[in-house]
Amino acid sequence: MKARHDRPRLILASNSPRRSQLLKQAGLTFSVIPSKFDESKVAASDPDSYVITLAESKALDIAQKHPTSWIIGADTVVLVDGIILGKPESRDNARDMLLRLSGKIHQVLTGYCICCKKTKRFFSETVRTDVQFKKLNDAEIEWYIQTGEPFDKAGAYAIQGIGAFLVKSINGSYTNVVGLPVCEVMAHLINEGALELNFEDH
Repeated sequence: MKARHDRPRLILASNSPRRSQLLKQAGLTFSVIPSKFDESKVAASDPDSYVITLAESKALDIAQKHPTSWIIGADTVVLVDGIILGKPESRDNARDMLLRLSGKIHQVLTGYCICCKKTKRFFSETVRTDVQFKKLNDAEIEWYIQTGEPFDKAGAYAIQGIGAFLVKSINGSYTNVVGLPVCEVMAHLINEGALELNFEDH
């Protein structure tokens, strides 16, 4: 599946290797141009508004520089007991997050934005997935922290990595937990005519 030759190219406005991998697995051809939008400008208030604002801000930042392209911006947070968990800043911070998540159901929220400045097309929404964690003991938490995996992940875990052992079940989009709701993103790109489905004889 490719961006149509008669359409603007596709750009992922994120340096997340997980989002890139998801789009590659979906067969998309795209460029990666990370947004330099300062996320600290956005107050972490309502979780849905927060992730949507960040996703839109990242997408629009790149759209200003590449007005003829289709831009995908996204942001993911973990929500537990009404508290937003971003990426841990230290071992203690990671430990606190994992203790909060232990034995509970939490939500993973990804806000995504797809836009093209030239054609004045703009769309954004939030996708939620419920994730059930197993009850963790101290040894499991300390072992997982020492792997180093928690430190660039919202909520201090990666469901697609070693952190898979933490998760008992999910209700909703798996790729959303990884960092991008691929089903919804692909559906919108196809609906907008930004992608074409290629059929080849074998």
